[in-house]
Amino acid sequence: MTTEINFDGIVGPSHNFAGLSHGNLAATQNAGTVSYPRRAALEGLAKMRANLALGLTQGILLPHDRPNRRWLAALSTDYAHATPLLRAQAMSASAMWAANAATVSPASDTTDGRCHITAANLVTMPHRSHEARETRRQLAIAFADPAHFAHHAPIPAPFGDEGAANHMRLAPTHGEAGIELFVFGRSGGAFPARQSREASAAIARAHGLDPARTLFIEQSSVAIGAGAFHNDVVAVANERILFVHEQAFADRDAAHAAIRQAAPWADIVEVPADAVSLADAVASYLFNAQLVTPPDGATTLIVPVEAAQNGRVAAWLDRMRAGNGPIRRIETVDVRQSMANGGGPACLRLRVVADARTIDPRFLVDPAKLERIAEVITDHWPEQIHPGQIIGPKPDLALVDSIHAARRALIDLLGIPELHDA
Repeated sequence: MTTEINFDGIVGPSHNFAGLSHGNLAATQNAGTVSYPRRAALEGLAKMRANLALGLTQGILLPHDRPNRRWLAALSTDYAHATPLLRAQAMSASAMWAANAATVSPASDTTDGRCHITAANLVTMPHRSHEARETRRQLAIAFADPAHFAHHAPIPAPFGDEGAANHMRLAPTHGEAGIELFVFGRSGGAFPARQSREASAAIARAHGLDPARTLFIEQSSVAIGAGAFHNDVVAVANERILFVHEQAFADRDAAHAAIRQAAPWADIVEVPADAVSLADAVASYLFNAQLVTPPDGATTLIVPVEAAQNGRVAAWLDRMRAGNGPIRRIETVDVRQSMANGGGPACLRLRVVADARTIDPRFLVDPAKLERIAEVITDHWPEQIHPGQIIGPKPDLALVDSIHAARRALIDLLGIPELHDA
């Protein structure tokens, strides 16, 4: 049975606040503060449990090996001798944000009837540019059946591709043919645009998408300048519904008209700027929410607690809930550690529409498996990481050893020995 599966990135044991992501306001504002990897990972597991409680199918992606020794070796150094900046970039746990792992087109949209997956290159930011190799390897293991899945290499540099965070899909139901929306940006402002039109177009060609059902929409430079470094900070789609901020797109009217022409059945739920400003949207991550369809059919918006705590955002959500709109339920999750580094509920997951029976079961979870994972995290993840342990004058090599041991323990628990050799 074809269904949508959320594959959440497990927050890695090297989770830290190095402030490496220019344009990500939360990440830069919290740079240099103490992080709590164990708490962060357990928050992520709690979100997954909540998804399961809604009746959703849930998957996982594993933390990458950190620090990335291969990447440092390619720069002719190692962790013990690297500069503080290189140490921080090599130690980044940002692969936890699985929305940036890849762009996924379900079988119902592609010419060959297979689900197509392109791992993101993430070349715009050095600390993320070395994720693609391990991401691609995990995806190849999880979605290994060539009768159902086709994998594509990352788009070559310099064309930036940041995966599903800049890709949306609208369809009458998940299993039916739909339209795919690629949102790209243009550089030139204070913050960089991370998704290029060229990369998006190349992915659409590789996936065999119908040009008549493929749209390329420019992201608003105003939104990027306000801190919407990815489209999923100002828009999210699910089945027939596009939930979007009024200022998300460079040409709002043209974008909405193109969507309505390609998908006349679509329902655009727009939040006006005079009700929720871009600053409120970015601070609360109202749109970096999971918009999902549980088995009971009540379309549900899963928002971070920060959205409920923002007065203007909470007021708008109350009005929406009181109306008769297509979003019928609001759920709140606590992912404060991820939010402090600039990633909300939507950042933590990659959506894949597929038959769960075609996926490696080691990457799928139920409550019992999540409990076993939680035990490993409680036993092995560092309770906290101080910035000086990574960017201080002398690297904390004992911390490196503990991070390696923690990841090994998780791999052993899940029985995926292929991932030991990073």
